[in-house]
Amino acid sequence: MSTDTLSLVFSALADPTRRQIVARLAAGDATLTELAEPFDMSLQAVAKHLAVLEDAGVVTRGKDGRRRPAHLEVEVLDLMAGWIERYRQRAEERYQRLDEVLAAMPDAEKTSEPGRDGHCGVSST
Repeated sequence: MSTDTLSLVFSALADPTRRQIVARLAAGDATLTELAEPFDMSLQAVAKHLAVLEDAGVVTRGKDGRRRPAHLEVEVLDLMAGWIERYRQRAEERYQRLDEVLAAMPDAEKTSEPGRDGHCGVSST
């Protein structure tokens, strides 16, 4: 997936209405009218959201007689998940290295010097 396509997909999914449409389509194909049911907006507004998802390749529209059901392109979401997972793994590796460094450090209580424990070294009693 090219960076431009990835940008289009992330941009399309940045809108909560479009994410809800994707969630609905994950359950199965649906027509524009079916997709618009839960929203308090016009069919034209939902159609515009659907067009953004189509342009990004997240959704395709088919023909079933007079119906034009929208279909979720799961492969696009799989590619996004792969991209995210690659960076999640890199971050996890960094955290594991940090854990190893912290585990190898001497215990702070054993090596603390007066005044290095966050106190000024003056007793309050």
